[in-house]
Amino acid sequence: MNVLIVHAHPEPQSFTAALRDQAVETFKAQGHQVQVSDLYAMDWNPVASAEDFGKRENPDYLVYALEQRLGVKSGSIAPDIQAELDKLLWADLLVLNFPIFWFSAPAMLKGWIDRVLVSGVCYGGKRFYDQGGLVGKKALVTVTLGGREHMFGEGAIHGPLEDMLRPILRGTLAYVGLEVLPPFVAWHVPYISDEARKGFLRDYQQRLEHLSDDLPLEFPKLSQFDEALYPLAK
Repeated sequence: MNVLIVHAHPEPQSFTAALRDQAVETFKAQGHQVQVSDLYAMDWNPVASAEDFGKRENPDYLVYALEQRLGVKSGSIAPDIQAELDKLLWADLLVLNFPIFWFSAPAMLKGWIDRVLVSGVCYGGKRFYDQGGLVGKKALVTVTLGGREHMFGEGAIHGPLEDMLRPILRGTLAYVGLEVLPPFVAWHVPYISDEARKGFLRDYQQRLEHLSDDLPLEFPKLSQFDEALYPLAK
């Protein structure tokens, strides 16, 4: 299996980085091929702009998704985007590894999503969900956060963690056709003991060693909707 880990944390010594390293070690021990995109170490540019295209179909008005589609076909898309897209298409499994910032992902990772999940390759027209451009590949989200587990869920002070992750799990990964596995969560990590952190690393190793046992999350299928995307009667 080919694994791409996209890591987004500004501190190289963070526990999020330790999870990245654990993933690399575990996957390689299983004989898998691994590539890592460490976005902060790469000084990744997260800003989608007209500068992403060597030439434009419409130089007077930027429709970013359309220019993405044409840029890939013509080979005029920015080299850093093309390099990440090549890794993504190589991978059988995409792992997004990041801390929760303000109920969301770091801007660096959002910028990777904006620029690399290009229209015409990863999605486009009615090529989404089970018809998306990345059908046949899997995705795993691995997150760290400061809150305690009891703070998240129905009726909890912050609400369900799934609500925070919905834009990534559903609106991004499932949308482009990836089979999305349940996320791995390390809770309260800035405030727990080293032994507790080691426990999370052991749990993560065991999870990664048995990913084939995971049941993917369920998302819509286009067959459940008509041509105008109204739900079909059950």
